Amino acid sequence: MVKKLLRFLAPPVLAGLAVGLGVLWWYQQGPGAQRQNAGGAAPAVESYASAVTRAAPAVVNVYTTQIVTRGDSVSDNPLFDRFMERPRRERALASLGSGVIVSPDGYVMTSYHVIRDADEILVALRDGRDAPARVVGTDPETDLALLQIALENLPVIDLNGPQPVNVGDVVLAIGNPLGVGQTVSMGIVSATGRTHLGIATFENFIQTDAAINRGNSGGALVDTRGHLIGINTAILSQDGNWQGIGFATPASIAREVMSDLIEHGRVIRGYLGVSVQDINPTLAETFGMEEVRGGVITEVVSGSPAQQAGLQAEDVLVGINDETMGDGYEAMNRIAGTQPGTALTLNVLRNGQRLNLDVTIGTRPPARQ
Repeated sequence: MVKKLLRFLAPPVLAGLAVGLGVLWWYQQGPGAQRQNAGGAAPAVESYASAVTRAAPAVVNVYTTQIVTRGDSVSDNPLFDRFMERPRRERALASLGSGVIVSPDGYVMTSYHVIRDADEILVALRDGRDAPARVVGTDPETDLALLQIALENLPVIDLNGPQPVNVGDVVLAIGNPLGVGQTVSMGIVSATGRTHLGIATFENFIQTDAAINRGNSGGALVDTRGHLIGINTAILSQDGNWQGIGFATPASIAREVMSDLIEHGRVIRGYLGVSVQDINPTLAETFGMEEVRGGVITEVVSGSPAQQAGLQAEDVLVGINDETMGDGYEAMNRIAGTQPGTALTLNVLRNGQRLNLDVTIGTRPPARQ
């Protein structure tokens, strides 16, 4: 009787177990798990080691040396100094930063302030190799510089990373903080499109709370797959110590700068030839504006495209090609990003009247270094 009962119950029990196991797999490993994760909480990540393994070999240490020569007076008597040769002393000022190998040809992207005024530059790889670097070109207006080293079989991070970068994305900062050796710190993207910081002329920074300290400048900011999304640039701090606010130049901007530096030796930007002050509520009231937007022209350079177009001091630049400009900074960034020789229409307020001025954009003179 028991055997008959077992034979009777066995098929449905086994079928039930099979169905149960199938359902369990569906929700834990199969497409059901993907839908559940997409609609609910993301699974916990135990390690970012694969991202570090992919990106870290291409992050290098950048050592710079500046030779300072000075003369020491041997006497307080000017006549004695005139006829006696003063001894000259030389000393080396060393500094440390980071960089990122972005091409098999040995191109290394770093921050301009890392190599500014350097007489010698040495790039050291994580695999123990090192090589002197030559400066291909610099762009102080974005605080970027491009170096090149003569080594083979180089690890590389591609500058053509995924876009866009979103607030809340987990990021990793890789560099050599305070000279302790290559270090990885983790944080999130706190904000994007940060401007008006006074770090560079043209700013469009990624803000992050991943720890960035002295020596991290020029290093890599990568996503959790090891893709380069930015070049670590600076921190915002009252005392120079890390306070949770760091900035990186987006990889898209670094790619454009690199291309121009290789092709032209400098970055080619559009030029209007004006100085602009952002409109604030007080200025908006003074100019009879209903909205606080655009920038007031404070100076027009003689012979510039702006002067040739008829732009005048105290004009308010409110738009370009009928596209509203939020402030003067946005307008100047738009001009700088325009190919020289391009014809634009400037939307201007003059004495309360709207004017449209046609202008041909010129080439921005090289920045002073």
